[in-house]
Amino acid sequence: MRFVLDVFYVLAAVAISPMVVYRIVRYKRYRAGWAQRFGKIARKNPHKKCIWLHAVSVGELNAAKTVIEALENRFPDFEIVISTTTDTGFSRARALFGKHQQVFYFPLDFSWIMRRAFRRIVPAMCLLMELEVWPNFVEIAHRLNVPVIVVNGRISDKSLSRYKKVKPFVKKIFRKVTLVLAQTQEYAERFRDLGCPDERVVVTGSLKYDTAEITDKVEGADTLATQLFGTITNHKSKIANRLWVAGATGPGEEEIILDVYKDLARQGQFSDLRLVIVPRKPERFDEVAELIKQKGFDLIRYSQVKRLAAEHTEGTEKSIINNQLSIILGDTMGDLRKFYCLATVIFVGRSLVPMGGSDMMEAAALGKCTIFGPYAFNFKQAVDALLAGSGAIMVKDKEELLRTTRECLSEPAFAQEIGRNGREVIRKNQGTTARTVEQISHIIGRV
Repeated sequence: MRFVLDVFYVLAAVAISPMVVYRIVRYKRYRAGWAQRFGKIARKNPHKKCIWLHAVSVGELNAAKTVIEALENRFPDFEIVISTTTDTGFSRARALFGKHQQVFYFPLDFSWIMRRAFRRIVPAMCLLMELEVWPNFVEIAHRLNVPVIVVNGRISDKSLSRYKKVKPFVKKIFRKVTLVLAQTQEYAERFRDLGCPDERVVVTGSLKYDTAEITDKVEGADTLATQLFGTITNHKSKIANRLWVAGATGPGEEEIILDVYKDLARQGQFSDLRLVIVPRKPERFDEVAELIKQKGFDLIRYSQVKRLAAEHTEGTEKSIINNQLSIILGDTMGDLRKFYCLATVIFVGRSLVPMGGSDMMEAAALGKCTIFGPYAFNFKQAVDALLAGSGAIMVKDKEELLRTTRECLSEPAFAQEIGRNGREVIRKNQGTTARTVEQISHIIGRV
């Protein structure tokens, strides 16, 4: 089986290699970490027992934050090492955990590479965020008696459909997983259907509720507001303009958002409204910048504002946003939450197009009026909870986005109520970290 799988991986690698080369050249992605991807990983503290946590990209790493912190406190004798797959995930992992934990790129799932990686890392336990169940990884861990736990587990409709096509093969893999900590009962049933024994699947909830910090103030938001709008009007960081922030957007959405904004700008009651667009993927920053200019708007790239502010530390008393034709492009990493903090209304992207959505819990935890589209299937549990608690609004298309945004801006009391309800939904669903760590502790006790 290992030989067949390795052959399949070789064929797949040949098939996707042109795309990988294109992204290396065009977007400068996948250039780093190839030694680690081939299993050449040296641990910093090889004398310690090791917990190996793997999270694909930014979303999974953010969700893992509270678990890693709790495990650090509870098991100080263990070293925690963290692997990730994407370049943005690696950067985020370094920012979140680089001071205390070793971060590296996840090895390719060839049998010989995984054997090398396990020899070098020598994990006592492996934690896989959400659904990163790789066949050779799980097989080698099983053979070495290393427990494998799926944390914050979920199986989307799309993944379930794919797995069912190769269900006999998938069942052999999932039977070797030690424990699945699922976000919902529905996801738990999907794991069981794919081969996980009933007694090894536990519903603990979504970790993203715990990582969504309930607060009115985000560090750095005041600075951001001053950079864009000049002197802040009062101590609560309110700015002179209302902000509509479209965060974590995907291809096809920015054009819709710009058209909706143009319609809103034509109405005199929204003359103080300003738009911020923050694409989810950094490689799309230039593409969206060109789209903004093509639509007839003035482009303000926050990366340039930030750089100029750093060069002129005395600050500014004057806004750089001169009129409604100025669109702010959030083309920096790590600033989305600051924009959310300043927002009057938030649209959470990758949801008006069938891309699965982005994390809307962060916006709701800030008490903001949160809107998203009908394609947020990657966040099904959060969508259901927020809609049931009247803590967010789902729109089906461009016209409904226009009507809903206009209503939220025209009726501040309504928008504020949505924000309060959303925050309360987040509060009620927190506590997953404690349940997750308790389950992991039972397994560690047997290691």
